[in-house]
Amino acid sequence: MTSTKGGQFAPETGGQLHRILHLISKQEIIDTINASKSYRVAGNGSENGPGKNHFDLIIIGGGSAAFSAAIKAEELALSTLMVNAGLPFGGTCVNVGCVPSKTLIRAAETVYHSTHSNFAGIKPKGVDIDFAQVIKDKKNLVATLQQKKYLDVVGDFENLQMIEGWAEFLDNKTILVNGKDKYTALKFIIATGATTNVPEIEGLQEVGYLTNATLFDLEEKPESITIMGAGYIGLEIAMAYNRLGVKVRIIEFTDRVLRTQTPDISEELEKQMRSEGIEILPNFRAIKFEKSGADTIIYCKCADGSITKLVEQGRVVVVSGIIPNTKRLGLQNIGLNLTEKNHIVVNEKLETNVSNIYAAGDVNNTPAFVYTAAQEGKVAVENAFAGAEKKVDYTSLPWVVFTDPQVAGAGLDEVQAESKGIPFEISKLPLSEVPRSIAARDTRGFIKLIRNKESDKLIGARVVAPEGGELIQQLSMAIKYGITVTDLAQSLYPYLTLGEGIKLAAITFGKDVSKLSCCAS
Repeated sequence: MTSTKGGQFAPETGGQLHRILHLISKQEIIDTINASKSYRVAGNGSENGPGKNHFDLIIIGGGSAAFSAAIKAEELALSTLMVNAGLPFGGTCVNVGCVPSKTLIRAAETVYHSTHSNFAGIKPKGVDIDFAQVIKDKKNLVATLQQKKYLDVVGDFENLQMIEGWAEFLDNKTILVNGKDKYTALKFIIATGATTNVPEIEGLQEVGYLTNATLFDLEEKPESITIMGAGYIGLEIAMAYNRLGVKVRIIEFTDRVLRTQTPDISEELEKQMRSEGIEILPNFRAIKFEKSGADTIIYCKCADGSITKLVEQGRVVVVSGIIPNTKRLGLQNIGLNLTEKNHIVVNEKLETNVSNIYAAGDVNNTPAFVYTAAQEGKVAVENAFAGAEKKVDYTSLPWVVFTDPQVAGAGLDEVQAESKGIPFEISKLPLSEVPRSIAARDTRGFIKLIRNKESDKLIGARVVAPEGGELIQQLSMAIKYGITVTDLAQSLYPYLTLGEGIKLAAITFGKDVSKLSCCAS
């Protein structure tokens, strides 16, 4: 196509341009502009689109990632539809995860401290437990926070619509909800989360098993429970319910609890749990379940190949990991890439292999935490519509297991550092060397730091301690910003705080802190 010097197209080409533009609809031009990362046609998608069922953004899911995405979309004035099914709006965290589990853990700690004392001069007299009231209080808290921190937050949004229903992709621009209503959008965020992985074991479906989604609602206290799985969810449930007066047994098909962590962490937890009367059976793989009257018979295969029969007079609780909610989404219709375990494959910018579809939260091949899900939802919207090109960096990600003692970590452990070929060194300080712990008569646990030997920078940390989770953010920030172990050792810490243990652990790389006076470095 040629033009004249003044910028006007020559007559013979002007007719061609007119014919080309005539073949392109207004909506196609709008969609092309809106699909870019830097430009949008003024007005929202429902105004520009083919009817009321067209949006700039459709979010599939109703948990933390979804709500975070909706908040950012409202800031950008995007017409947005949130489609949710399964759990109520708010998702796993507020309904059946973080909120109910942590309030039950705190309730159980109250019971424990009313019956156990670290001080010879203090004799606890016990406690009366109204189990049904504890669960009712939990339900009230869940309902309050679901309303206050989720529904009320988006209640006055002008550009957000929310519907309940199962969404299925027909193509990369269209979903079908509940098998009848079609909705279209320029872009999508899949934030459908994950659910308990219930293994296919003979008889399990027939014995009336529970998961965290159903256990936390039982107002009648079970006399006993057998927990399948010794990951962080299983361990938190075990400690809470044991302290609330339920006899607890854990069966774990690997050789120890919290298998994702190093053995010293597992040993510390197992020691405490066994001391409280929790039965732990490692290398027990459940292969069959059957009912015998009111009892449940569990057949387990042991490490030596023998079969052991366990009798559970109470309930079976399945917490053997989680699986992403990717079924029923019609992902095969859009060719979306999944991992072997059916997580959605995303890059650091939360992009999938389909250009207008993003994914955020537990449905992804990324760390499964409520706070990472929220960050991913926000970043996905910014990248999809604002051209932000933001990446989510998990190098210094902090995490906590709310057992007692708590387990917290950030960055690499020694096994991970070795696998990456990093020249590393560790220091491990028992809490018996921390003045705060000594004064509290509670020296369970340790602080472990991992540094790069060449740069002296902190690259990882693990803490096992009562309230140890309160330390991990400082260590996460040290990893993120390249703080050296020398910096940690030479900083000032308030005396008789657990945080002072970080200083002492840093000093331990070069000195024996047992030979130092109080506050010395």
